[in-house]
Amino acid sequence: MSEAAQSPEPQKPQPNPQREAYMRRAIALSQHGMRTGQGGPFGVVIVKAGQIIAEGHNEVTSSNDPTAHAEVVVIRRACAHLNSFQLNGCELYTSCEPCPMCLGAIYWARLDRVFYGNTKEDAAAIAFDDQFIYRELEREKSDRQLPMHPLLRDEANVVFQEWANKGDRTDY
Repeated sequence: MSEAAQSPEPQKPQPNPQREAYMRRAIALSQHGMRTGQGGPFGVVIVKAGQIIAEGHNEVTSSNDPTAHAEVVVIRRACAHLNSFQLNGCELYTSCEPCPMCLGAIYWARLDRVFYGNTKEDAAAIAFDDQFIYRELEREKSDRQLPMHPLLRDEANVVFQEWANKGDRTDY
């Protein structure tokens, strides 16, 4: 492939003491949550206009909520703080590369960028391995470990058609 045909690689951010401070805060939150027994070793801060607007750590075991990963917890807090369901103009600093669920939440929240400390391989090395989810997503629904079956699609689609025709809806 010629150089001109290759897509450019994303530019790597230059070293930045303020960004490093945000990441150190996320790492400290991960350690605090782990040491106090509130969840796994994951911490997050969300920053807007140079200010931390929300922070937290994993709360899965303390809240008995499998969706209470640090990113999801902090996205909820940031949205509440901004009174918005979108986080445009915000950056997320997480102590570990996001799992598939958190990555989905990050995309839905429309954050501008993500910085992470540990990689998904580092997480897998301490028994937080999400590779099976990535594999499952690539499989046909009929081949997944979790059986998935369509049911009452026509009835469910009536609501979708109503949404499509709703003049006063809020798109997201």
